[in-house]
Amino acid sequence: MYALTAGAFGIGVTEFVIMGLLLDVSGDLGVSLSAAGLLISGYALGVVAGAPLMTTLTGRWPRKQVLLGLMVIFILGNAACALAPTYATLMAARVLTAFAHGTFFGVGSVVATGLVAPERKASAIAVMFTGLTVANILGVPFGTWLGQSMGWRASFWAVTVVGVVALAVIAAFVPRDSEPPAASDWRADVRALLRGPVLLGLLTTVLGFAGVFTVFTYVAPLLTQVAGFSEAAVSPILLVFGVGLVAGNLIGGRLADWRLGPTILGSLLVLALVLGLMTFAVHDKLLAVLFVGLLGAAGFATVSPLQLWVLEKAEGAGQSLAASINIGAFNLGNALGAWLGGAVLDQGLGLGAVPWVAALVPLSAILVALWSLRLDARQRRVRLRTDSVEAVRHAGA
Repeated sequence: MYALTAGAFGIGVTEFVIMGLLLDVSGDLGVSLSAAGLLISGYALGVVAGAPLMTTLTGRWPRKQVLLGLMVIFILGNAACALAPTYATLMAARVLTAFAHGTFFGVGSVVATGLVAPERKASAIAVMFTGLTVANILGVPFGTWLGQSMGWRASFWAVTVVGVVALAVIAAFVPRDSEPPAASDWRADVRALLRGPVLLGLLTTVLGFAGVFTVFTYVAPLLTQVAGFSEAAVSPILLVFGVGLVAGNLIGGRLADWRLGPTILGSLLVLALVLGLMTFAVHDKLLAVLFVGLLGAAGFATVSPLQLWVLEKAEGAGQSLAASINIGAFNLGNALGAWLGGAVLDQGLGLGAVPWVAALVPLSAILVALWSLRLDARQRRVRLRTDSVEAVRHAGA
């Protein structure tokens, strides 16, 4: 599991480090700041497109071989970013790198849950995702400092080295499949993916995480223009957000191992409360810092439960595809949240309105989750009736 964490760390750094290097990239490549910002969007779209494509193409491969192949793509993609002579080639390299993202976390989730007892599955996923959270605390600040000190290309070379290390660790420590993989039928995988419970699980993920990024996208202006912090104080405060990510991720995994459904509903409710109360907290400096940490904790407490939920909804067939696409759903939520926050500002409601509008999004996710739970209960009743009829029929025979 910790070998998977190493790969997750590298992927987390390459996804987010570009945020601190936009000025350097735009100046070096002669593009506008907004164009440089599209490198973030391009990566997110690469995750959304790459997750189903790569999972389907590698469906017949042993899972360890899939993970190793994805890390090779990750290494080549980051090296291409470091060497990119133009903006277009950098964008293409970012999209190529993103193709490894969704399937790595999707297949990695299946591998991680297979390494532990059934009652520890969510915690296993949380351990893997710890690499992503630690990347935000340590990897991204270091990568930003390195890029600003030695040029933005140095950051991508450093991430390439991280990828090489992760490749070696996965090769050494992740066990091979205990038995040859079953023949994969992509049509069966898609049918499993299109089942109502799976689709509702994916929608819950999109809406749940959209609430986080509605605020997080605009956290810097909230801290400076509303809370009254200096720009120099933003980076240290974001470390508090990173600590919250790690804590919430591990707590969410533990609680989901106890009761999955209540944990999903409870974590989404806590997220909605944190976002709603943040409307008032950002006007006080101490409370603003506290709630930035709580936002990280509440947001990531939903991640491993939602990932396990979709994994279980797929019920065997299409698990890797469903888990990979759920990673794309998280990224789609990021994009939706950033758009929603911008829409609030465009409507003239002001930065202070962003948190309470964001709180409405996880509340809508709760409604979707309740719908899914009701559908599950109905299907269980149907199965019980069917089994009872079959039992009576066999007894009569």
